[in-house]
Amino acid sequence: MEIESVESIPVKLPLETPVSFSNRTIEYRDHAITYVRTTDGIEGVGYSLGYEGAPLIAEAVESLLAPMVVGEDPRDTERLWEEMYEGTVQIGRTGLLLRAISTVDIALWDVKAKAADEPLYKLLGGYADEVPAYASGGYYRDEKGHDALRGEMRRYLDEGHDVVKMKIGRLSVDEEVERVAAVRDEIGDDTTLLLDANGVYPTTTEALRAGRAFEPYDPYFIEEPVMIDRVETMAAVNDGLSYPVATGELEGTRHNFARLVDTGAAGILQPDATVCGGITEWLKIAHYAAAYDIPIAPHYNWNLHSSLVGAIENGLWIEYFYRDMDVKVFDDIVQTPLRPENGTIELPDTPGHGVPLDEDAIENFRY
Repeated sequence: MEIESVESIPVKLPLETPVSFSNRTIEYRDHAITYVRTTDGIEGVGYSLGYEGAPLIAEAVESLLAPMVVGEDPRDTERLWEEMYEGTVQIGRTGLLLRAISTVDIALWDVKAKAADEPLYKLLGGYADEVPAYASGGYYRDEKGHDALRGEMRRYLDEGHDVVKMKIGRLSVDEEVERVAAVRDEIGDDTTLLLDANGVYPTTTEALRAGRAFEPYDPYFIEEPVMIDRVETMAAVNDGLSYPVATGELEGTRHNFARLVDTGAAGILQPDATVCGGITEWLKIAHYAAAYDIPIAPHYNWNLHSSLVGAIENGLWIEYFYRDMDVKVFDDIVQTPLRPENGTIELPDTPGHGVPLDEDAIENFRY
């Protein structure tokens, strides 16, 4: 079996209305979609969220990475990952190029599982046939007050979730406390509440002031209270709160995650396989974390991450976004999107990672 071709396509999916989190407003979502095709007719697909850079990711795949892997055995995922990483290390190591590597690696694993005629999670270890999912939301929109926020959280409970997440940090601490208090009142004491600040607080002092103000409402974790590169600051916040910091959605390879663990910067890790280097590197991160009893709760991409969490013993939750909330819209190009039932996602039993894409939709949303 050899890789015959590699193609990467950038897509742009518009939102009906702009949506905001603590430090950014989004009007559309873009992704780079990568196909790896083999000489015996197997096609694998990988992807990554572009954050307005999907065309650059797709160009990096086709111009830099494709020449490295065409003609190679797609099952040699470990070797091909190392060659792609080392072959771009002077201009890569993280960010755009690592996302490009991620898309190729995910596609290779899709090919590998299809060639083995196995669902991906079984090929990787088969720890569970279903995984728990939390409902992620609480974003900011014009005219979205406490009543609308309460209604959103009530909907998640009605869907069967017992864990919900909300954005914080766009408003003053006092105003955010009011939002968190409203959500806690709506969901009750038995529902787990997660907070996500998207790195908004500029100093340890401000992050601790905010984090401690939320403590009476019993959050399970606070995600990215400070910018991710300030690991020592993150560690001081993690040490200074009665509940843990979670981070990792924008982190790179296992080395970055080792630093988070070694400095005590997080109690929960959130590696994203479409960001950190693909499935090959994601597994290294998850297994490293298992040695320290650190749970894994990956960021976004539930269609893929469900199978990965179903393959490890330290998986915590999958993050899920309802399409009608108009925040994450990748399902618009997925043939058969995964959807939780009573807060749980059943893993696909088809060969590969189980994320078949809608080719017509991809063409419709192509840049």
